[in-house]
Amino acid sequence: MAMNDDGCVTANLAAGMTPAVALFRSLADETRLRIVQRLAAGEARVVDLTGELGLAQSTVSKHLACLRDCGLIDYRVEGRQSFYALTRPELMDLLQAAEGVLAATGSAVALCPTYGTTHARAVTQ
Repeated sequence: MAMNDDGCVTANLAAGMTPAVALFRSLADETRLRIVQRLAAGEARVVDLTGELGLAQSTVSKHLACLRDCGLIDYRVEGRQSFYALTRPELMDLLQAAEGVLAATGSAVALCPTYGTTHARAVTQ
């Protein structure tokens, strides 16, 4: 699988990318992670997500498409509305385990010179 500019996994296969790498890359974006966490509470429409997360409709739709392409969410149509939901509830077990790792490592991940908050600030400035 290959990545597009926003880090979403695309359908093209890239040499050396394992499914695990694709999974973690799909969750590496803060917006996608927030959407997944919100969908853990139950189904939501795009309009629900835009209001609750304070994001533009185009942003939410783009990230929903990415998560759908990865098989992590899907939707059902009811009338003219689409309701999005997690396809794999065990994804929340993975995120809970990640929270445990973060708690155990303290601030080490946040201070990581490659991926931590210091790096993120430098990249956005």
